[in-house]
Amino acid sequence: MAETEDFLGQEPHPVDDDLFKEPMKKRRRSDRDQRFRAFPSVEQSALKEYERLESRTRRVLSNTYQKLIQSVFLDDSIPNGVKYLINRLLALIEKPSLDPIYIGLFGSTGAGKSSLINAIIQQDMLLPVSGESICTSCIVQVSSGCCEQYEAKIHLLSDQEWKEELKNLTRLLHRAEEPSGEEEDAWGRDDAVEEAVWKLQLFYGNGAEGKNYEELLRAKPKGKIPTSRVITLKAEEAGELSVKLDPYIRTQRRGWDGESAETHIWPLIKLVEVTLPKSELIPEGVVLVDIPGTGDFNSKRDEMWKKTIDKCSVIWVISDIERVSGGRAHEDLLNESIKACQRGFCRDVALVVTKTDKLHLPEYLRERKVGNQAIQSQREAVLERNTVIKLQRNKMLKEKLKSKLPADLKILEASELVYTVSAQEYWQQGLLAEEETEIPKLREYIRRRLLDKKRRMVTTYVTEAFGLLLLTDSFNCAENLQNEYSHVSVLRRFVEEKIQLLERSIDQCFAHIERPLQEGVRDARTAYRRLLGACLVRSKGNQGFHQTLKAVCLKNGIYASRTLARIDLNEAITQPIYDRIDPVFGGIFSRSGKPTDGLALMPHIDAFKHSLQEKMTEIGIRNGWKYDSYKRSFLIQEISAILGGLEGHILRKRRRIYESLTTSVQSDLKPCYEEAAQITGKKACERMKDVIRRGVDRQVAEGMFERAQQRMQHQFQQLKNGITEKVKGSIATMLTLASSQGDGLYKELADVKSEYKEMEKLHRSLREVAENAVLRRGMQDFLLRMSPSKAPPPSRFNS
Repeated sequence: MAETEDFLGQEPHPVDDDLFKEPMKKRRRSDRDQRFRAFPSVEQSALKEYERLESRTRRVLSNTYQKLIQSVFLDDSIPNGVKYLINRLLALIEKPSLDPIYIGLFGSTGAGKSSLINAIIQQDMLLPVSGESICTSCIVQVSSGCCEQYEAKIHLLSDQEWKEELKNLTRLLHRAEEPSGEEEDAWGRDDAVEEAVWKLQLFYGNGAEGKNYEELLRAKPKGKIPTSRVITLKAEEAGELSVKLDPYIRTQRRGWDGESAETHIWPLIKLVEVTLPKSELIPEGVVLVDIPGTGDFNSKRDEMWKKTIDKCSVIWVISDIERVSGGRAHEDLLNESIKACQRGFCRDVALVVTKTDKLHLPEYLRERKVGNQAIQSQREAVLERNTVIKLQRNKMLKEKLKSKLPADLKILEASELVYTVSAQEYWQQGLLAEEETEIPKLREYIRRRLLDKKRRMVTTYVTEAFGLLLLTDSFNCAENLQNEYSHVSVLRRFVEEKIQLLERSIDQCFAHIERPLQEGVRDARTAYRRLLGACLVRSKGNQGFHQTLKAVCLKNGIYASRTLARIDLNEAITQPIYDRIDPVFGGIFSRSGKPTDGLALMPHIDAFKHSLQEKMTEIGIRNGWKYDSYKRSFLIQEISAILGGLEGHILRKRRRIYESLTTSVQSDLKPCYEEAAQITGKKACERMKDVIRRGVDRQVAEGMFERAQQRMQHQFQQLKNGITEKVKGSIATMLTLASSQGDGLYKELADVKSEYKEMEKLHRSLREVAENAVLRRGMQDFLLRMSPSKAPPPSRFNS
């Protein structure tokens, strides 16, 4: 029921008594023009036309809103229909121009994420880079805005969030008995303990690692912590901000006793937001996100890591040229990115291979296996290797995506899934030309993505506004006061029948997951011991693994380190289930497909919408809604708005559904994790492993995987209930407002004919804008084909 209430609470157009709110102010023209500086002239023209359409539409809506407010201002009571209309106008006026496009750069430490962002934004050293060690230590978001200065906001853990981490850090370091003899190697400091000691020393000073939780709560931190838990930095130049920002986001070297306040609060940092002023290279509305590859030991930072991945509509998996050919870390990154397509908003995944200028020519020539043409220079070798890598990795990535995602997903149709870039050569151009570094190609991708989203947003916005103005203008027509109750009654009966059909269609759609779930559970029962064992075995035996395993247990089966591969026991033993359900799960939530296919959910909802709209048109023609066409237009538009709002809700719920398997397993295994975390003394590592193995065996015997299956099916059932309850409630309200039955639903309002005519013109111009954009794009492509290519760098660099 909570799921349904959560859903029903999100009314798209609530009827509110607070009708006299001032709409938000318009953006100044000079500010709006600055947003287009990142685009070439052809794309700027298209964007300006879309911006003009949107701006004029907002002005028409605002004028209409003010007129309606004035017409009802002195009334003791306002009819429900008028309330509904006024709130709809206000919601459209204040609708954001464009939700940000998050592009996640997801990669292991040292892969070159920060260097790539610096090159894309044309700021050589804004984010810290180093060829020797980890640099960026937290999630960093980079975007541009209309501010005059460079700005950074450093968000810190709250007091409660730090206390939670502090408790886990001290539990990790504490042991009841000192080991001796054969245990000393096992107790040798591993990554988990090193990081815990390092954080406590950095925050509280040397000796902090020997204190318990209560003592540290009373201890005074070495750095000053702002009460707002946000630090804001500003600078006139990028270099100046870089110097200020560096100690906050650069990984601090262990064993170095820095004395700056910035260094001491470093363990509290969870997110950094950097805003550039009026960038000519990264358009406003795009956010580049530097995402560490493994998450974090702190629960809040780890949760933010997952949510950040899931809110990205594009993920670039970053891998340097020397690691792209394999390795567990690279595969883990690809798998996590594909999961983001299943559970989040991601619609596009690409592999970005960095540092492609690194090549030892004699070694490459000795191992070269392609082509008969002789290689004359370093540059030719780099370009040839880039071409080979693109062909190989593009094929492998596409096959991997096909095995996990629905076949009709647009990403599988992409001709280019791999980019080969060199940030260093972008700046130096001693070996490669600028275009050959492929930095411009990534910028073009970003611009194209934003332009397409803007086009779709403005088209929807203008269309919805036009329908609302049509309805508003129709309120004053005398013909609209006719009693059309019988027509609406016919629609009500039709809607009830169609909702029952929709429920059956959703049941059939969700039924496709049942067999893969059952097969996956069978596979998991067979393979879980092997998968669990692989997680618990280390090449060096137990040496240095004890504290890492303890950290895993303290975090209920999950350990995320800045330097080691992520460990997730719950995910590991449920992977056979995901292997079975992934293609079907993605198909259920695919936007494409046909209702006759039976698999995808949204086409069933679209079919429901179209059947209602066709019925309204049929009733209107049969019953002579000649003078009451506003009702048909109103109903058709409102159904589109109501059902269109369902897609966002479904996307938000799919993550909970997808993760329900691992969440269920984690919940069932929590007691054994807690028991293992308490183990100390001799042979502690083996005893912890034994407790975990026996705990998993016991839960599997008691139906752990079957319970996970049932919980996922229950989540699907809750989603169906939420959809049908929403449709029933919203459409019932809409039909009541459409009917003229009842007292005082409508009244005579201010004349808005001039606003309606203006909106009608804007709606007609949508097609013209789209046609102009196509013509401009074609001309741009033609000019690019006809223009001579840039010459390569001088030959003195080619050897």
